[in-house]
Amino acid sequence: MNIFITGSSGFIGSHLKEYLSRNYESCRLFTPFSTELDLVDELAVDNYILSNKIDIIIHLANKGGDRTTVNMKNLTEYNLRIFFNIAKHEKNVKKIISFGSGAEYGKHKPIIDAKEEDYLKSQPLDEYGFYKSITSKYIEKSQKIVQLRIFGSYGKYENYRFKFISNAIVKNLLKLPIVINKNVFFDYIYIDDLVKMIDWAIHNETKEKIYNVTTGTKIDLISLSNLVNETSNFKSEIKVLNDGLNNEYTSNNERILNEIGNFEFTTHKNAISKIRDYFKTNLENLDKQSIINDPYLKEISNMWKGK
Repeated sequence: MNIFITGSSGFIGSHLKEYLSRNYESCRLFTPFSTELDLVDELAVDNYILSNKIDIIIHLANKGGDRTTVNMKNLTEYNLRIFFNIAKHEKNVKKIISFGSGAEYGKHKPIIDAKEEDYLKSQPLDEYGFYKSITSKYIEKSQKIVQLRIFGSYGKYENYRFKFISNAIVKNLLKLPIVINKNVFFDYIYIDDLVKMIDWAIHNETKEKIYNVTTGTKIDLISLSNLVNETSNFKSEIKVLNDGLNNEYTSNNERILNEIGNFEFTTHKNAISKIRDYFKTNLENLDKQSIINDPYLKEISNMWKGK
């Protein structure tokens, strides 16, 4: 089976590439860097997919959705050009797996126990969520495309400068306070569990077009910070800059669990312990000054306003 993974050098792509290589010797993975294949170039994408006789496309590449790109413009056009360059090939492959986002529901308001179809109730205000919602509407009418909608994934390899859980773990290792702009409930999924759900989507016929790939269980940032302290000999001070709760960001995952069947999620405490071991081993290679300065903390408010 020939599997083409876009965005294979990113956080999820790196883990998926490792997982598939480790578990499926018969799979041939095609994981070009952006310097090797420009996904905006329609003809180049056509040639790559057809000449390599791709069976399954796992489309992870896009820009946006985190603190590093909160002010980036023209995300919609850029990402949609790539998406449609991929989506047009559903007639040439067995399956395309694309990835949505909880941002499709509109992060300018609380998202509570959201079901897959709830994204149709309102339009997201931010470019990233708007782009993802467009792809979902297209996928619902497609024949061979499945959308896996992610709310928040975490694990080793993620950008510890900007991602809360890894950032908190590294701050604890450096004996720094863990700083929270405003407490909020999330639906986080550990990367090892997410990759297993992707594996299921690759190797099984799905009944639906869109699935929330989440734990279906909410946890707030203060509780996660406490778990970071519980896995450590050092107890970081937990600083919350603003009182109250920000807009909740949680989902309903009954649709995918009904099809997968029994699925055992990794507890957040066990996941944090594993990530801690990874960062402890690589501590000398981290950008410690960036962690100390935390220049992106101020951007969080804009993200939650849907700007």
